Amino acid sequence: MFPKWAIVTTFAAFAGAAGCGRRPEPPPQPQATAPPASEFAVSPQALSARQEGAGVVIDGAAAPGSLVRLARPGGAAVTASAGSDGRFRLSLPAAPDARIFGLSERVGGRVVQAQGYVLIGPAGKSALLRSGAGAVRLDRSAGPQLGALDFDHEGAAVVSGSAPAKAWLSLKLDGRQAAEARADSRGRYAIALTRLAPGPHSLEIVGDGFRNAARVEVTPAQPLVGGPLHSQFTQGGLRADWLTPGGGVQSTVLLD
Repeated sequence: MFPKWAIVTTFAAFAGAAGCGRRPEPPPQPQATAPPASEFAVSPQALSARQEGAGVVIDGAAAPGSLVRLARPGGAAVTASAGSDGRFRLSLPAAPDARIFGLSERVGGRVVQAQGYVLIGPAGKSALLRSGAGAVRLDRSAGPQLGALDFDHEGAAVVSGSAPAKAWLSLKLDGRQAAEARADSRGRYAIALTRLAPGPHSLEIVGDGFRNAARVEVTPAQPLVGGPLHSQFTQGGLRADWLTPGGGVQSTVLLD
């Protein structure tokens, strides 16, 4: 079960494979030491991603002047330097399959890990994956929309997306009222569901002047034996089954 839907606040290595078979290869994990309080650096963040030409461009924020690194589990990485305003831009070649990355920065001889993992899918579909919490879409502009559905093998789930800042929202599951929530000051929302049975489901988010709906198929993830990520296009959108830092498998559907 998801651990109280808490956001994991440190980037840890993918720990172990679920089930039997070959252990997925973990992403590179630099050793970070605790900095003095006077040298505290905010962890880097991926803020947006978009398809541009034959590749994908990721914009984000990090410590000014730091070296930002986006690395795949096998060790391949791209780097960029954050400017004096802390902004950075990373460019990736396009790929036919989804990829998962760890994001970090090196500043003052230290390595600071980002929260969560960055998922880049075909055609620029992308999100910040968060263990035990809802994904944050990186490829969509602000506005009312269903963004993602996250769930585990026990059926604990969360629906996340964007809406006007501070807007009140109502979530309908299979046509019935399921929960209410309020978007935060950035226009993001995450609504937890304690039990989502396997099978097809309809999701609908309703607010003042907007309504968005999606259909999705929920099935338990298979053991990950060939790596920390398995992705496929399913009813509803791009599905990614991925290995969490605690060794479990979480499923994320980036809703169309």
